[in-house]
Amino acid sequence: MKHLGLEFEEIMVPLYNPDTNEKLSAYFSNEKVPVLVHNNFEVWDSLSICEYIAELFPQNLYWDPKQKAVMRSLCAEMHSSFTSLRNELPMNCRREPSPLAVSDACQTDINRIQDLWQHAATYSDGKGDWLFGSFSIADAMYAPVALRFRGYGVKLNKPATAYVERLLQYPAMLEWIAAGQAESQVIEAEER
Repeated sequence: MKHLGLEFEEIMVPLYNPDTNEKLSAYFSNEKVPVLVHNNFEVWDSLSICEYIAELFPQNLYWDPKQKAVMRSLCAEMHSSFTSLRNELPMNCRREPSPLAVSDACQTDINRIQDLWQHAATYSDGKGDWLFGSFSIADAMYAPVALRFRGYGVKLNKPATAYVERLLQYPAMLEWIAAGQAESQVIEAEER
């Protein structure tokens, strides 16, 4: 939504607090985040939210059917996979970048992500330096991965390193990182 320049209100709900579930119970999201409310219509789950926005603004986010299908495949894999990466390298915008040893399973996830990014380039629309050329849902879905890679000093191949650097310098990402760093809540399980 930031990429498209859409106006929206963000409501911060601190997680793992005694009142978290109460605050989220107003939504049909099973007390999970994120939730998008648009014209009294609720969409929960990050991939569904991205798809909904893309359907509202198709001229900005989708191209031909093959690109669309591959992009959805990358997003779905991001959404449902990489358990070792998520468990070993939790999302933490405040972490000072430093290497952390990872398991073989986590390294397998890291390698797969690099392969996916390289595969996306074969479907590029030739309009830019993002996963599919132009900025897409896939770039938004892999933004947390880029933050993990930076925060934990993950060694990547040259194209993946360049992509992570571009993504982390994107204005919406810089804003998101700054907001994360300004949060006062600390989730101890995410501190490594």
